Amino acid sequence: MSKIEKIQELQEILQQDSKNYQARRQLAVLLLDSGFSEEALQHFLYLSKIFENDSGIFYNLGISYEKLKNFEKAKEAYLKAIDLSPEETDACYNLGLVLTELEEYDDAITCFQTVLEKDNNDSNTHFSLGICLLKKGDLADALTHFQNTIDLNDEDIYAHFYIGNILKELGDSESAAGEFEKVLELSPDYSWAYYNLAVIDFEKGNLDDALTKLKKTIELNPKDHEAYINYAKILAKQGLYDDASEIIERAVAAGIQSGDLFYTEAQIDKKLGNLEAYENGLKLTLEHKDTLSAPEKIILKELDALNG
Repeated sequence: MSKIEKIQELQEILQQDSKNYQARRQLAVLLLDSGFSEEALQHFLYLSKIFENDSGIFYNLGISYEKLKNFEKAKEAYLKAIDLSPEETDACYNLGLVLTELEEYDDAITCFQTVLEKDNNDSNTHFSLGICLLKKGDLADALTHFQNTIDLNDEDIYAHFYIGNILKELGDSESAAGEFEKVLELSPDYSWAYYNLAVIDFEKGNLDDALTKLKKTIELNPKDHEAYINYAKILAKQGLYDDASEIIERAVAAGIQSGDLFYTEAQIDKKLGNLEAYENGLKLTLEHKDTLSAPEKIILKELDALNG
C-alpha cells in the first residue's frame, strides 16, 4: 500500500470515528513524513490538547512548525517536549537548530553541548555546533567542531567546505585549497568550491587557473554574481576590456543586478573610453547601492569629476 493510499484509509477511519486517537496519530506522522506539514500540524494540535503529557506529540508538533518556518512556535513545542522527557536528545537537537534560525546562538550552543554530553560521536551535532560558533565569530572553536565532524564522517562536504573557508580566513590558503578540492572530490558540481579555489588562484597570481575555475563556477551556477565580477576583473587586469565587458553583459542577461556589478562595468567602460556608458554605469551603481561594497561617496566623487 502506498503512502497516499494509507493516508486515505486513515482519513476514512477518522470520518467514522473521530476519537480513534491511534489512527489520528498515525495519520499525522504519515502526513508529516509525506510533506503535508500544515495538515499534520492540525492533527498534532488536536492530539496535544488531549495528551498533554505526551512528549512525542509535542516533538512532532515542533517538527511541523519548523517545516512551516514558524520557528517561535517550534521552539515552544520543543521546550515542552524536553520538559516532559529531559532524557530525550532529539528534541534538544532540533531545538538547537530552531534557536540557530532565531539567531539565539548561545542557547543553541547549550542545546548542542547537551546532546554531545550524551553522545560525543554525533557528527551532525558537531557540525551544527560549528555553525553556531562560526556565526558568533569564534573561528577556532568552530574549526574544531567541523574537524570533529569529518573525523566522524569524512564525506560531509559542508564540513569540509566550512573548514576551507575558515582556513582561508586564517591565511592558510594551501590547506584551504585542499579542503575545497576534497569537496569537489565528493561533489563535483559544488560551484562554491570552484569559486573559492578561483579566489585562491587569483590571490596567488595564477590568473589563467582562476579564470578556468570561475568559468566552471558560472557554468554550474549562472546566478553567481561574485563569479562574474571577479571574472571581469581578471580579464580587465589582463587588458582584455572588451571580453570583460562581455562577461558583465552575460551577468545582466542572467538577471543579475547589483551595485558591485554595475560599478565594475562602469570601470571597464571608463578604460574603454565609453564615457557615456561609464556615467550610466555609475548612476546604476547608485540605484543599487544596497548591494555596493565601495563607499557611496567614491561613486559620487567620480560622477562630480566626470561632470565637473
